[in-house]
Amino acid sequence: MKVLIDTNVILDALMVRQPWAESAQNILRAVAGEKVEGFITASTITDIYYLLDRGLKDKMRTKQVVLALLSSISVLDVNGTDCRKAFELPMSDYEDALLAYCGKRHRVDLIVTRNPKDFVGSPVNALSPDELLKKLR
Repeated sequence: MKVLIDTNVILDALMVRQPWAESAQNILRAVAGEKVEGFITASTITDIYYLLDRGLKDKMRTKQVVLALLSSISVLDVNGTDCRKAFELPMSDYEDALLAYCGKRHRVDLIVTRNPKDFVGSPVNALSPDELLKKLR
């Protein structure tokens, strides 16, 4: 199963943000254990790096954490067509629409996000980390 992971889930896991950290970390464990194929977008990785660095305040540690993440998660490219087509989706948040359209183009099975309701109108179904973990059991 190909799963595109939203920024909030990655940050919940890496920054141990409560009360979501455990579920998010279990998603990353499922990816590392090859129970699912995990993906993020190229546009997401810069956000992850920036926000993680702000939280850790240690560039070397941030780099180590991001490189560890990239050792188990694949990065999907985002192109100009994705950027334009995202505006055509009936979604209120452009960043979510871009993630959704990119997921569609790369034929992922699901988007994992803390906010599935934000993906109403997405061409790719969205589940919360807890919902995906239940599905994997």
